[in-house]
Amino acid sequence: MRGHLERGVTVALVLAAGLSAAQLTPGTAGQGTSPSPTPGTGTSSPAPGTSGTGTSGTSSPAPGTSGTGTPGTPSPGGGTSGSNLPTPRTGSGAVSLPPGPPAIAPETTVSPDANGGRNVSGVPAREPGREAQQVSESVSEAPSGQGAAPRAAPLTLAQLVEKARATDSRVEEATAELRRFQALYQQAKWAWFPRFELSMGVGGPVPEARIDAAGNLTEASREGDANFGRLGVTVFSTGNAVLPVYTFGKLSALEKAGSQGPVLGAALRERARDEAGFQAAQAYFGYQLARSGLQQIEDVSKRLEDAAERIDALLKEESPQVSPVDMYKVRFFRQLVEARKAEAHQGLKFAQAAIGLLANAAPDEPVAVVEEELAPEEEVAPPSVEQSLSLAEQHRPELTAITAGIAARESEVFIRERSYYPDLGLAGFYDVRYTSSATRQTNPFAYDPYNERTVGLGLVMRATFDIPIKNAQLEQARAELEKLRAQEKQLRAGIRLEVTKVHGELVAAWARAKAFSEAEKNARRWVTAAFAAFDLGTGETRDLVDAFTAYAQASGERGKSWHDVRVGMAALNRVTGTPPGAGE
Repeated sequence: MRGHLERGVTVALVLAAGLSAAQLTPGTAGQGTSPSPTPGTGTSSPAPGTSGTGTSGTSSPAPGTSGTGTPGTPSPGGGTSGSNLPTPRTGSGAVSLPPGPPAIAPETTVSPDANGGRNVSGVPAREPGREAQQVSESVSEAPSGQGAAPRAAPLTLAQLVEKARATDSRVEEATAELRRFQALYQQAKWAWFPRFELSMGVGGPVPEARIDAAGNLTEASREGDANFGRLGVTVFSTGNAVLPVYTFGKLSALEKAGSQGPVLGAALRERARDEAGFQAAQAYFGYQLARSGLQQIEDVSKRLEDAAERIDALLKEESPQVSPVDMYKVRFFRQLVEARKAEAHQGLKFAQAAIGLLANAAPDEPVAVVEEELAPEEEVAPPSVEQSLSLAEQHRPELTAITAGIAARESEVFIRERSYYPDLGLAGFYDVRYTSSATRQTNPFAYDPYNERTVGLGLVMRATFDIPIKNAQLEQARAELEKLRAQEKQLRAGIRLEVTKVHGELVAAWARAKAFSEAEKNARRWVTAAFAAFDLGTGETRDLVDAFTAYAQASGERGKSWHDVRVGMAALNRVTGTPPGAGE
């Protein structure tokens, strides 16, 4: 499609060379495919006009999680303006499990949280010797403040999106393409400027060609012998120029077609920026999902470890409440949690690599982002489908680009229609020659190729009568215009379908997120009750394991659902073409 849009601008611009000189007849149109790289530019960014969803660029999915908080592939959803999103904040952002009964987790550790409060974790306290050793190692490994380079502050979502929109290589390519369109517009704008053709030279030797005082040729001037007489040199300079005066509107149409080029280039650059910003949001929320999933897995792992220690103690006491099978069950689920932890670590590393790439960081330069809860602090309802469709009609850059392409095609058709009319211009020329070994002739009827002084100015007309070729060129231009109009219909229909799909996915993600949030609360209560019953001897190990399984599944699905909601908000901004808000 990009070839079709650009040719509406560039095909007519090629005619400038003919219109600016004596050759004032427009040239021929080229061919294009949809979508295709622009001929001679090496660009590969597809232009609008393709059928289907209306966008041809695909986004690399950022790592997410599925199931029990493990990395997975996020599905694109819809979204609202980022200004309604909560402000990112630093901190762990983990969902804390309810503390277990004292019999299962007899020792607790108290640690300050990010807000200066105190969090109580129902896990065994570390041994004092091991804790002192870790503190000593951390102090020895800490860099001294004297020569340490200042670390960059963690990036917020808005900062990461802005970096991606400004430094992405696709945006740089689109910016270079915009400069090319601007240069083509200048070429079309100055197509009326006359093209001066000048030539100068000096040569020799030139045989003698003189007349004596009696008006007769000198002996050396006669031809047919080897007597060349006194040799000389010749110097000459010639030039001509044609200024178009009246072309029956072809020059004005050419300038109008050229003016659509910068509009098309700016729209394509904005689309590249939107795509880069959306992928940055995907990577950002994928990182938050993997990070929170790791924290949840760590909490579940510690709980299972406490349960295993309790079961082992009961087995040593030969309590009838437990059996070796119960220990096998707990060990089995602990290994499953470890496997999920490895996947979450891999997803976290991939998200960090994607963030560094989109932030245009060096290969060995770490890029930190703030830690943010995926669930918004305040409920923000997405816009209606009608509002989203209206925004897409107003702001989608592909629609702006294809409208500019149609305008350029209409100008091309006009030029082809007026190519049957002649072009009028003001022409000027001069011819000056001097030969040192030749006598200048003063008789106006005498031909003198050695010494000439001629200058002239006049009105000229240029026309060609290749009517069959012009008919074919006009029909081709009209067909290309109709083709582009049909592609505009396909593009608008595809955009409406895409906006409807993304909006529906966002609404479904909202519903899933709310449901899984409630499910996680109930699962947390279930875990607390199962721990209490197991400690009192009235509960079975199966109930405890089932409670852990339900809680892990609900936590993982809750995190993935809120991840889909946040990515869906960014996706809805992309498909509607709305600029990112302050919170994105």
